[in-house]
Amino acid sequence: MPDFSYTALGHDGRQSSGILTAASREVALGMLRSQGAKPLTIKEAKSKKDGFGLRKKVKIKDLVIFTRELSTMISAGVSLPRGLDTLAAQTENKYFKEVVTAINHDVESGRPLADAMAKFPRVFSEVYVNMVGAGEAGGILDDIMKRLATQVEKDSAIRHKIKSAMAYPIVILSITVIAFFGIMLFVIPKIGKILHDLGGPNAKFPIYTQVLLNLSSFLTSHSILQAVPLLNKLPLIGSLPNAVLILALMVVGVIYLRRYIRTPAGQYKFHLLLLRVPVLKTVLIKIAVARFAQTFSSLMSSGVTVLEALEVTGKAIGNRVIQKQLVDVAEAVKNGQSLGKQLLNAPYFPPIVGQMIIVGEETGKIDEILVKVAEFYEEEVDAVIESLTSIIEPVMIVLLGGIVGLIAASVMGPIAGLSKNIGN
Repeated sequence: MPDFSYTALGHDGRQSSGILTAASREVALGMLRSQGAKPLTIKEAKSKKDGFGLRKKVKIKDLVIFTRELSTMISAGVSLPRGLDTLAAQTENKYFKEVVTAINHDVESGRPLADAMAKFPRVFSEVYVNMVGAGEAGGILDDIMKRLATQVEKDSAIRHKIKSAMAYPIVILSITVIAFFGIMLFVIPKIGKILHDLGGPNAKFPIYTQVLLNLSSFLTSHSILQAVPLLNKLPLIGSLPNAVLILALMVVGVIYLRRYIRTPAGQYKFHLLLLRVPVLKTVLIKIAVARFAQTFSSLMSSGVTVLEALEVTGKAIGNRVIQKQLVDVAEAVKNGQSLGKQLLNAPYFPPIVGQMIIVGEETGKIDEILVKVAEFYEEEVDAVIESLTSIIEPVMIVLLGGIVGLIAASVMGPIAGLSKNIGN
């Protein structure tokens, strides 16, 4: 459904503005009037995008500050509408200000805070909304907001470490691909001409040199277009070498692959593939277990039932395969089975998790035990990522050096041999 930005007068005559999600403009007007507000302006909101065409997002830092300050205000006895109004006024992010203002308007109209936040899934995750709802239902919203702030910070720290670990290899790989195509298109053709001029038309080169020359010849030719007469007649496309077309196809392929991965079936297959990569599998499982333990313990301590906690936690893990596994576990628990014993038989959960939950079930302290499990696996994730970071750099340097060395040997070896023959 579309979003509508509005300006309206409230019961007390104060002017407010915000965003409503409704099926049409008329429905949005009806929603405002039913809340006792007098609409001044209302129009369909444009898609929130920045200058580069990307959707605006709220920074993790802003979300953490908002969560902690709202928790402090609620603990100090400040009413929820007044606290939200204060936070909206001091927020520097314009989009987040609109979001908080819209949430405050809904809360003033009698809507629960969790329902108001659920209208902005790009800002407040499903776990966030469900935990806020549990806090409202249990009367412990201030405590829940503190837990949420800590959990958001931990999730952000894990994502930051993963991005930092992947940044170096991605940059090196990108430079390597660009350099390879550059050498194949502009350097090797000239060197190939020199080699043929020195050795003559019947000159024989080492196999790796011949492969390099053939690959360069293919990338600089127009054989792909010649196989498609219709494309070959187009004024601009008809003059493009194979290398440009291959790069274009790679870009298009990546775009369509990303779109497919965003579908439920594509996500499941992609996540299953990731869980089969030897080293990456270990990292992903440790991250999933840490996130499971954090979220599940927070929900259980908030008074959420085991089945509801399993459902929400599965969606929070970020892996469709493990999420499906938790759905199966929840179904077994619903039929009277032990949660700990079910997790012992779950392939992607280490046995220690199931054993710890069995102890928690026997002592009635699942939430406390899972906090320790989360801390343990967070330390494990830090250690694995640090070790990967230290290994990736020399591996990428060796890989890049090997490519450069192979190209140099393919070029310099035949030149040296031909020069010796000329000298003799």
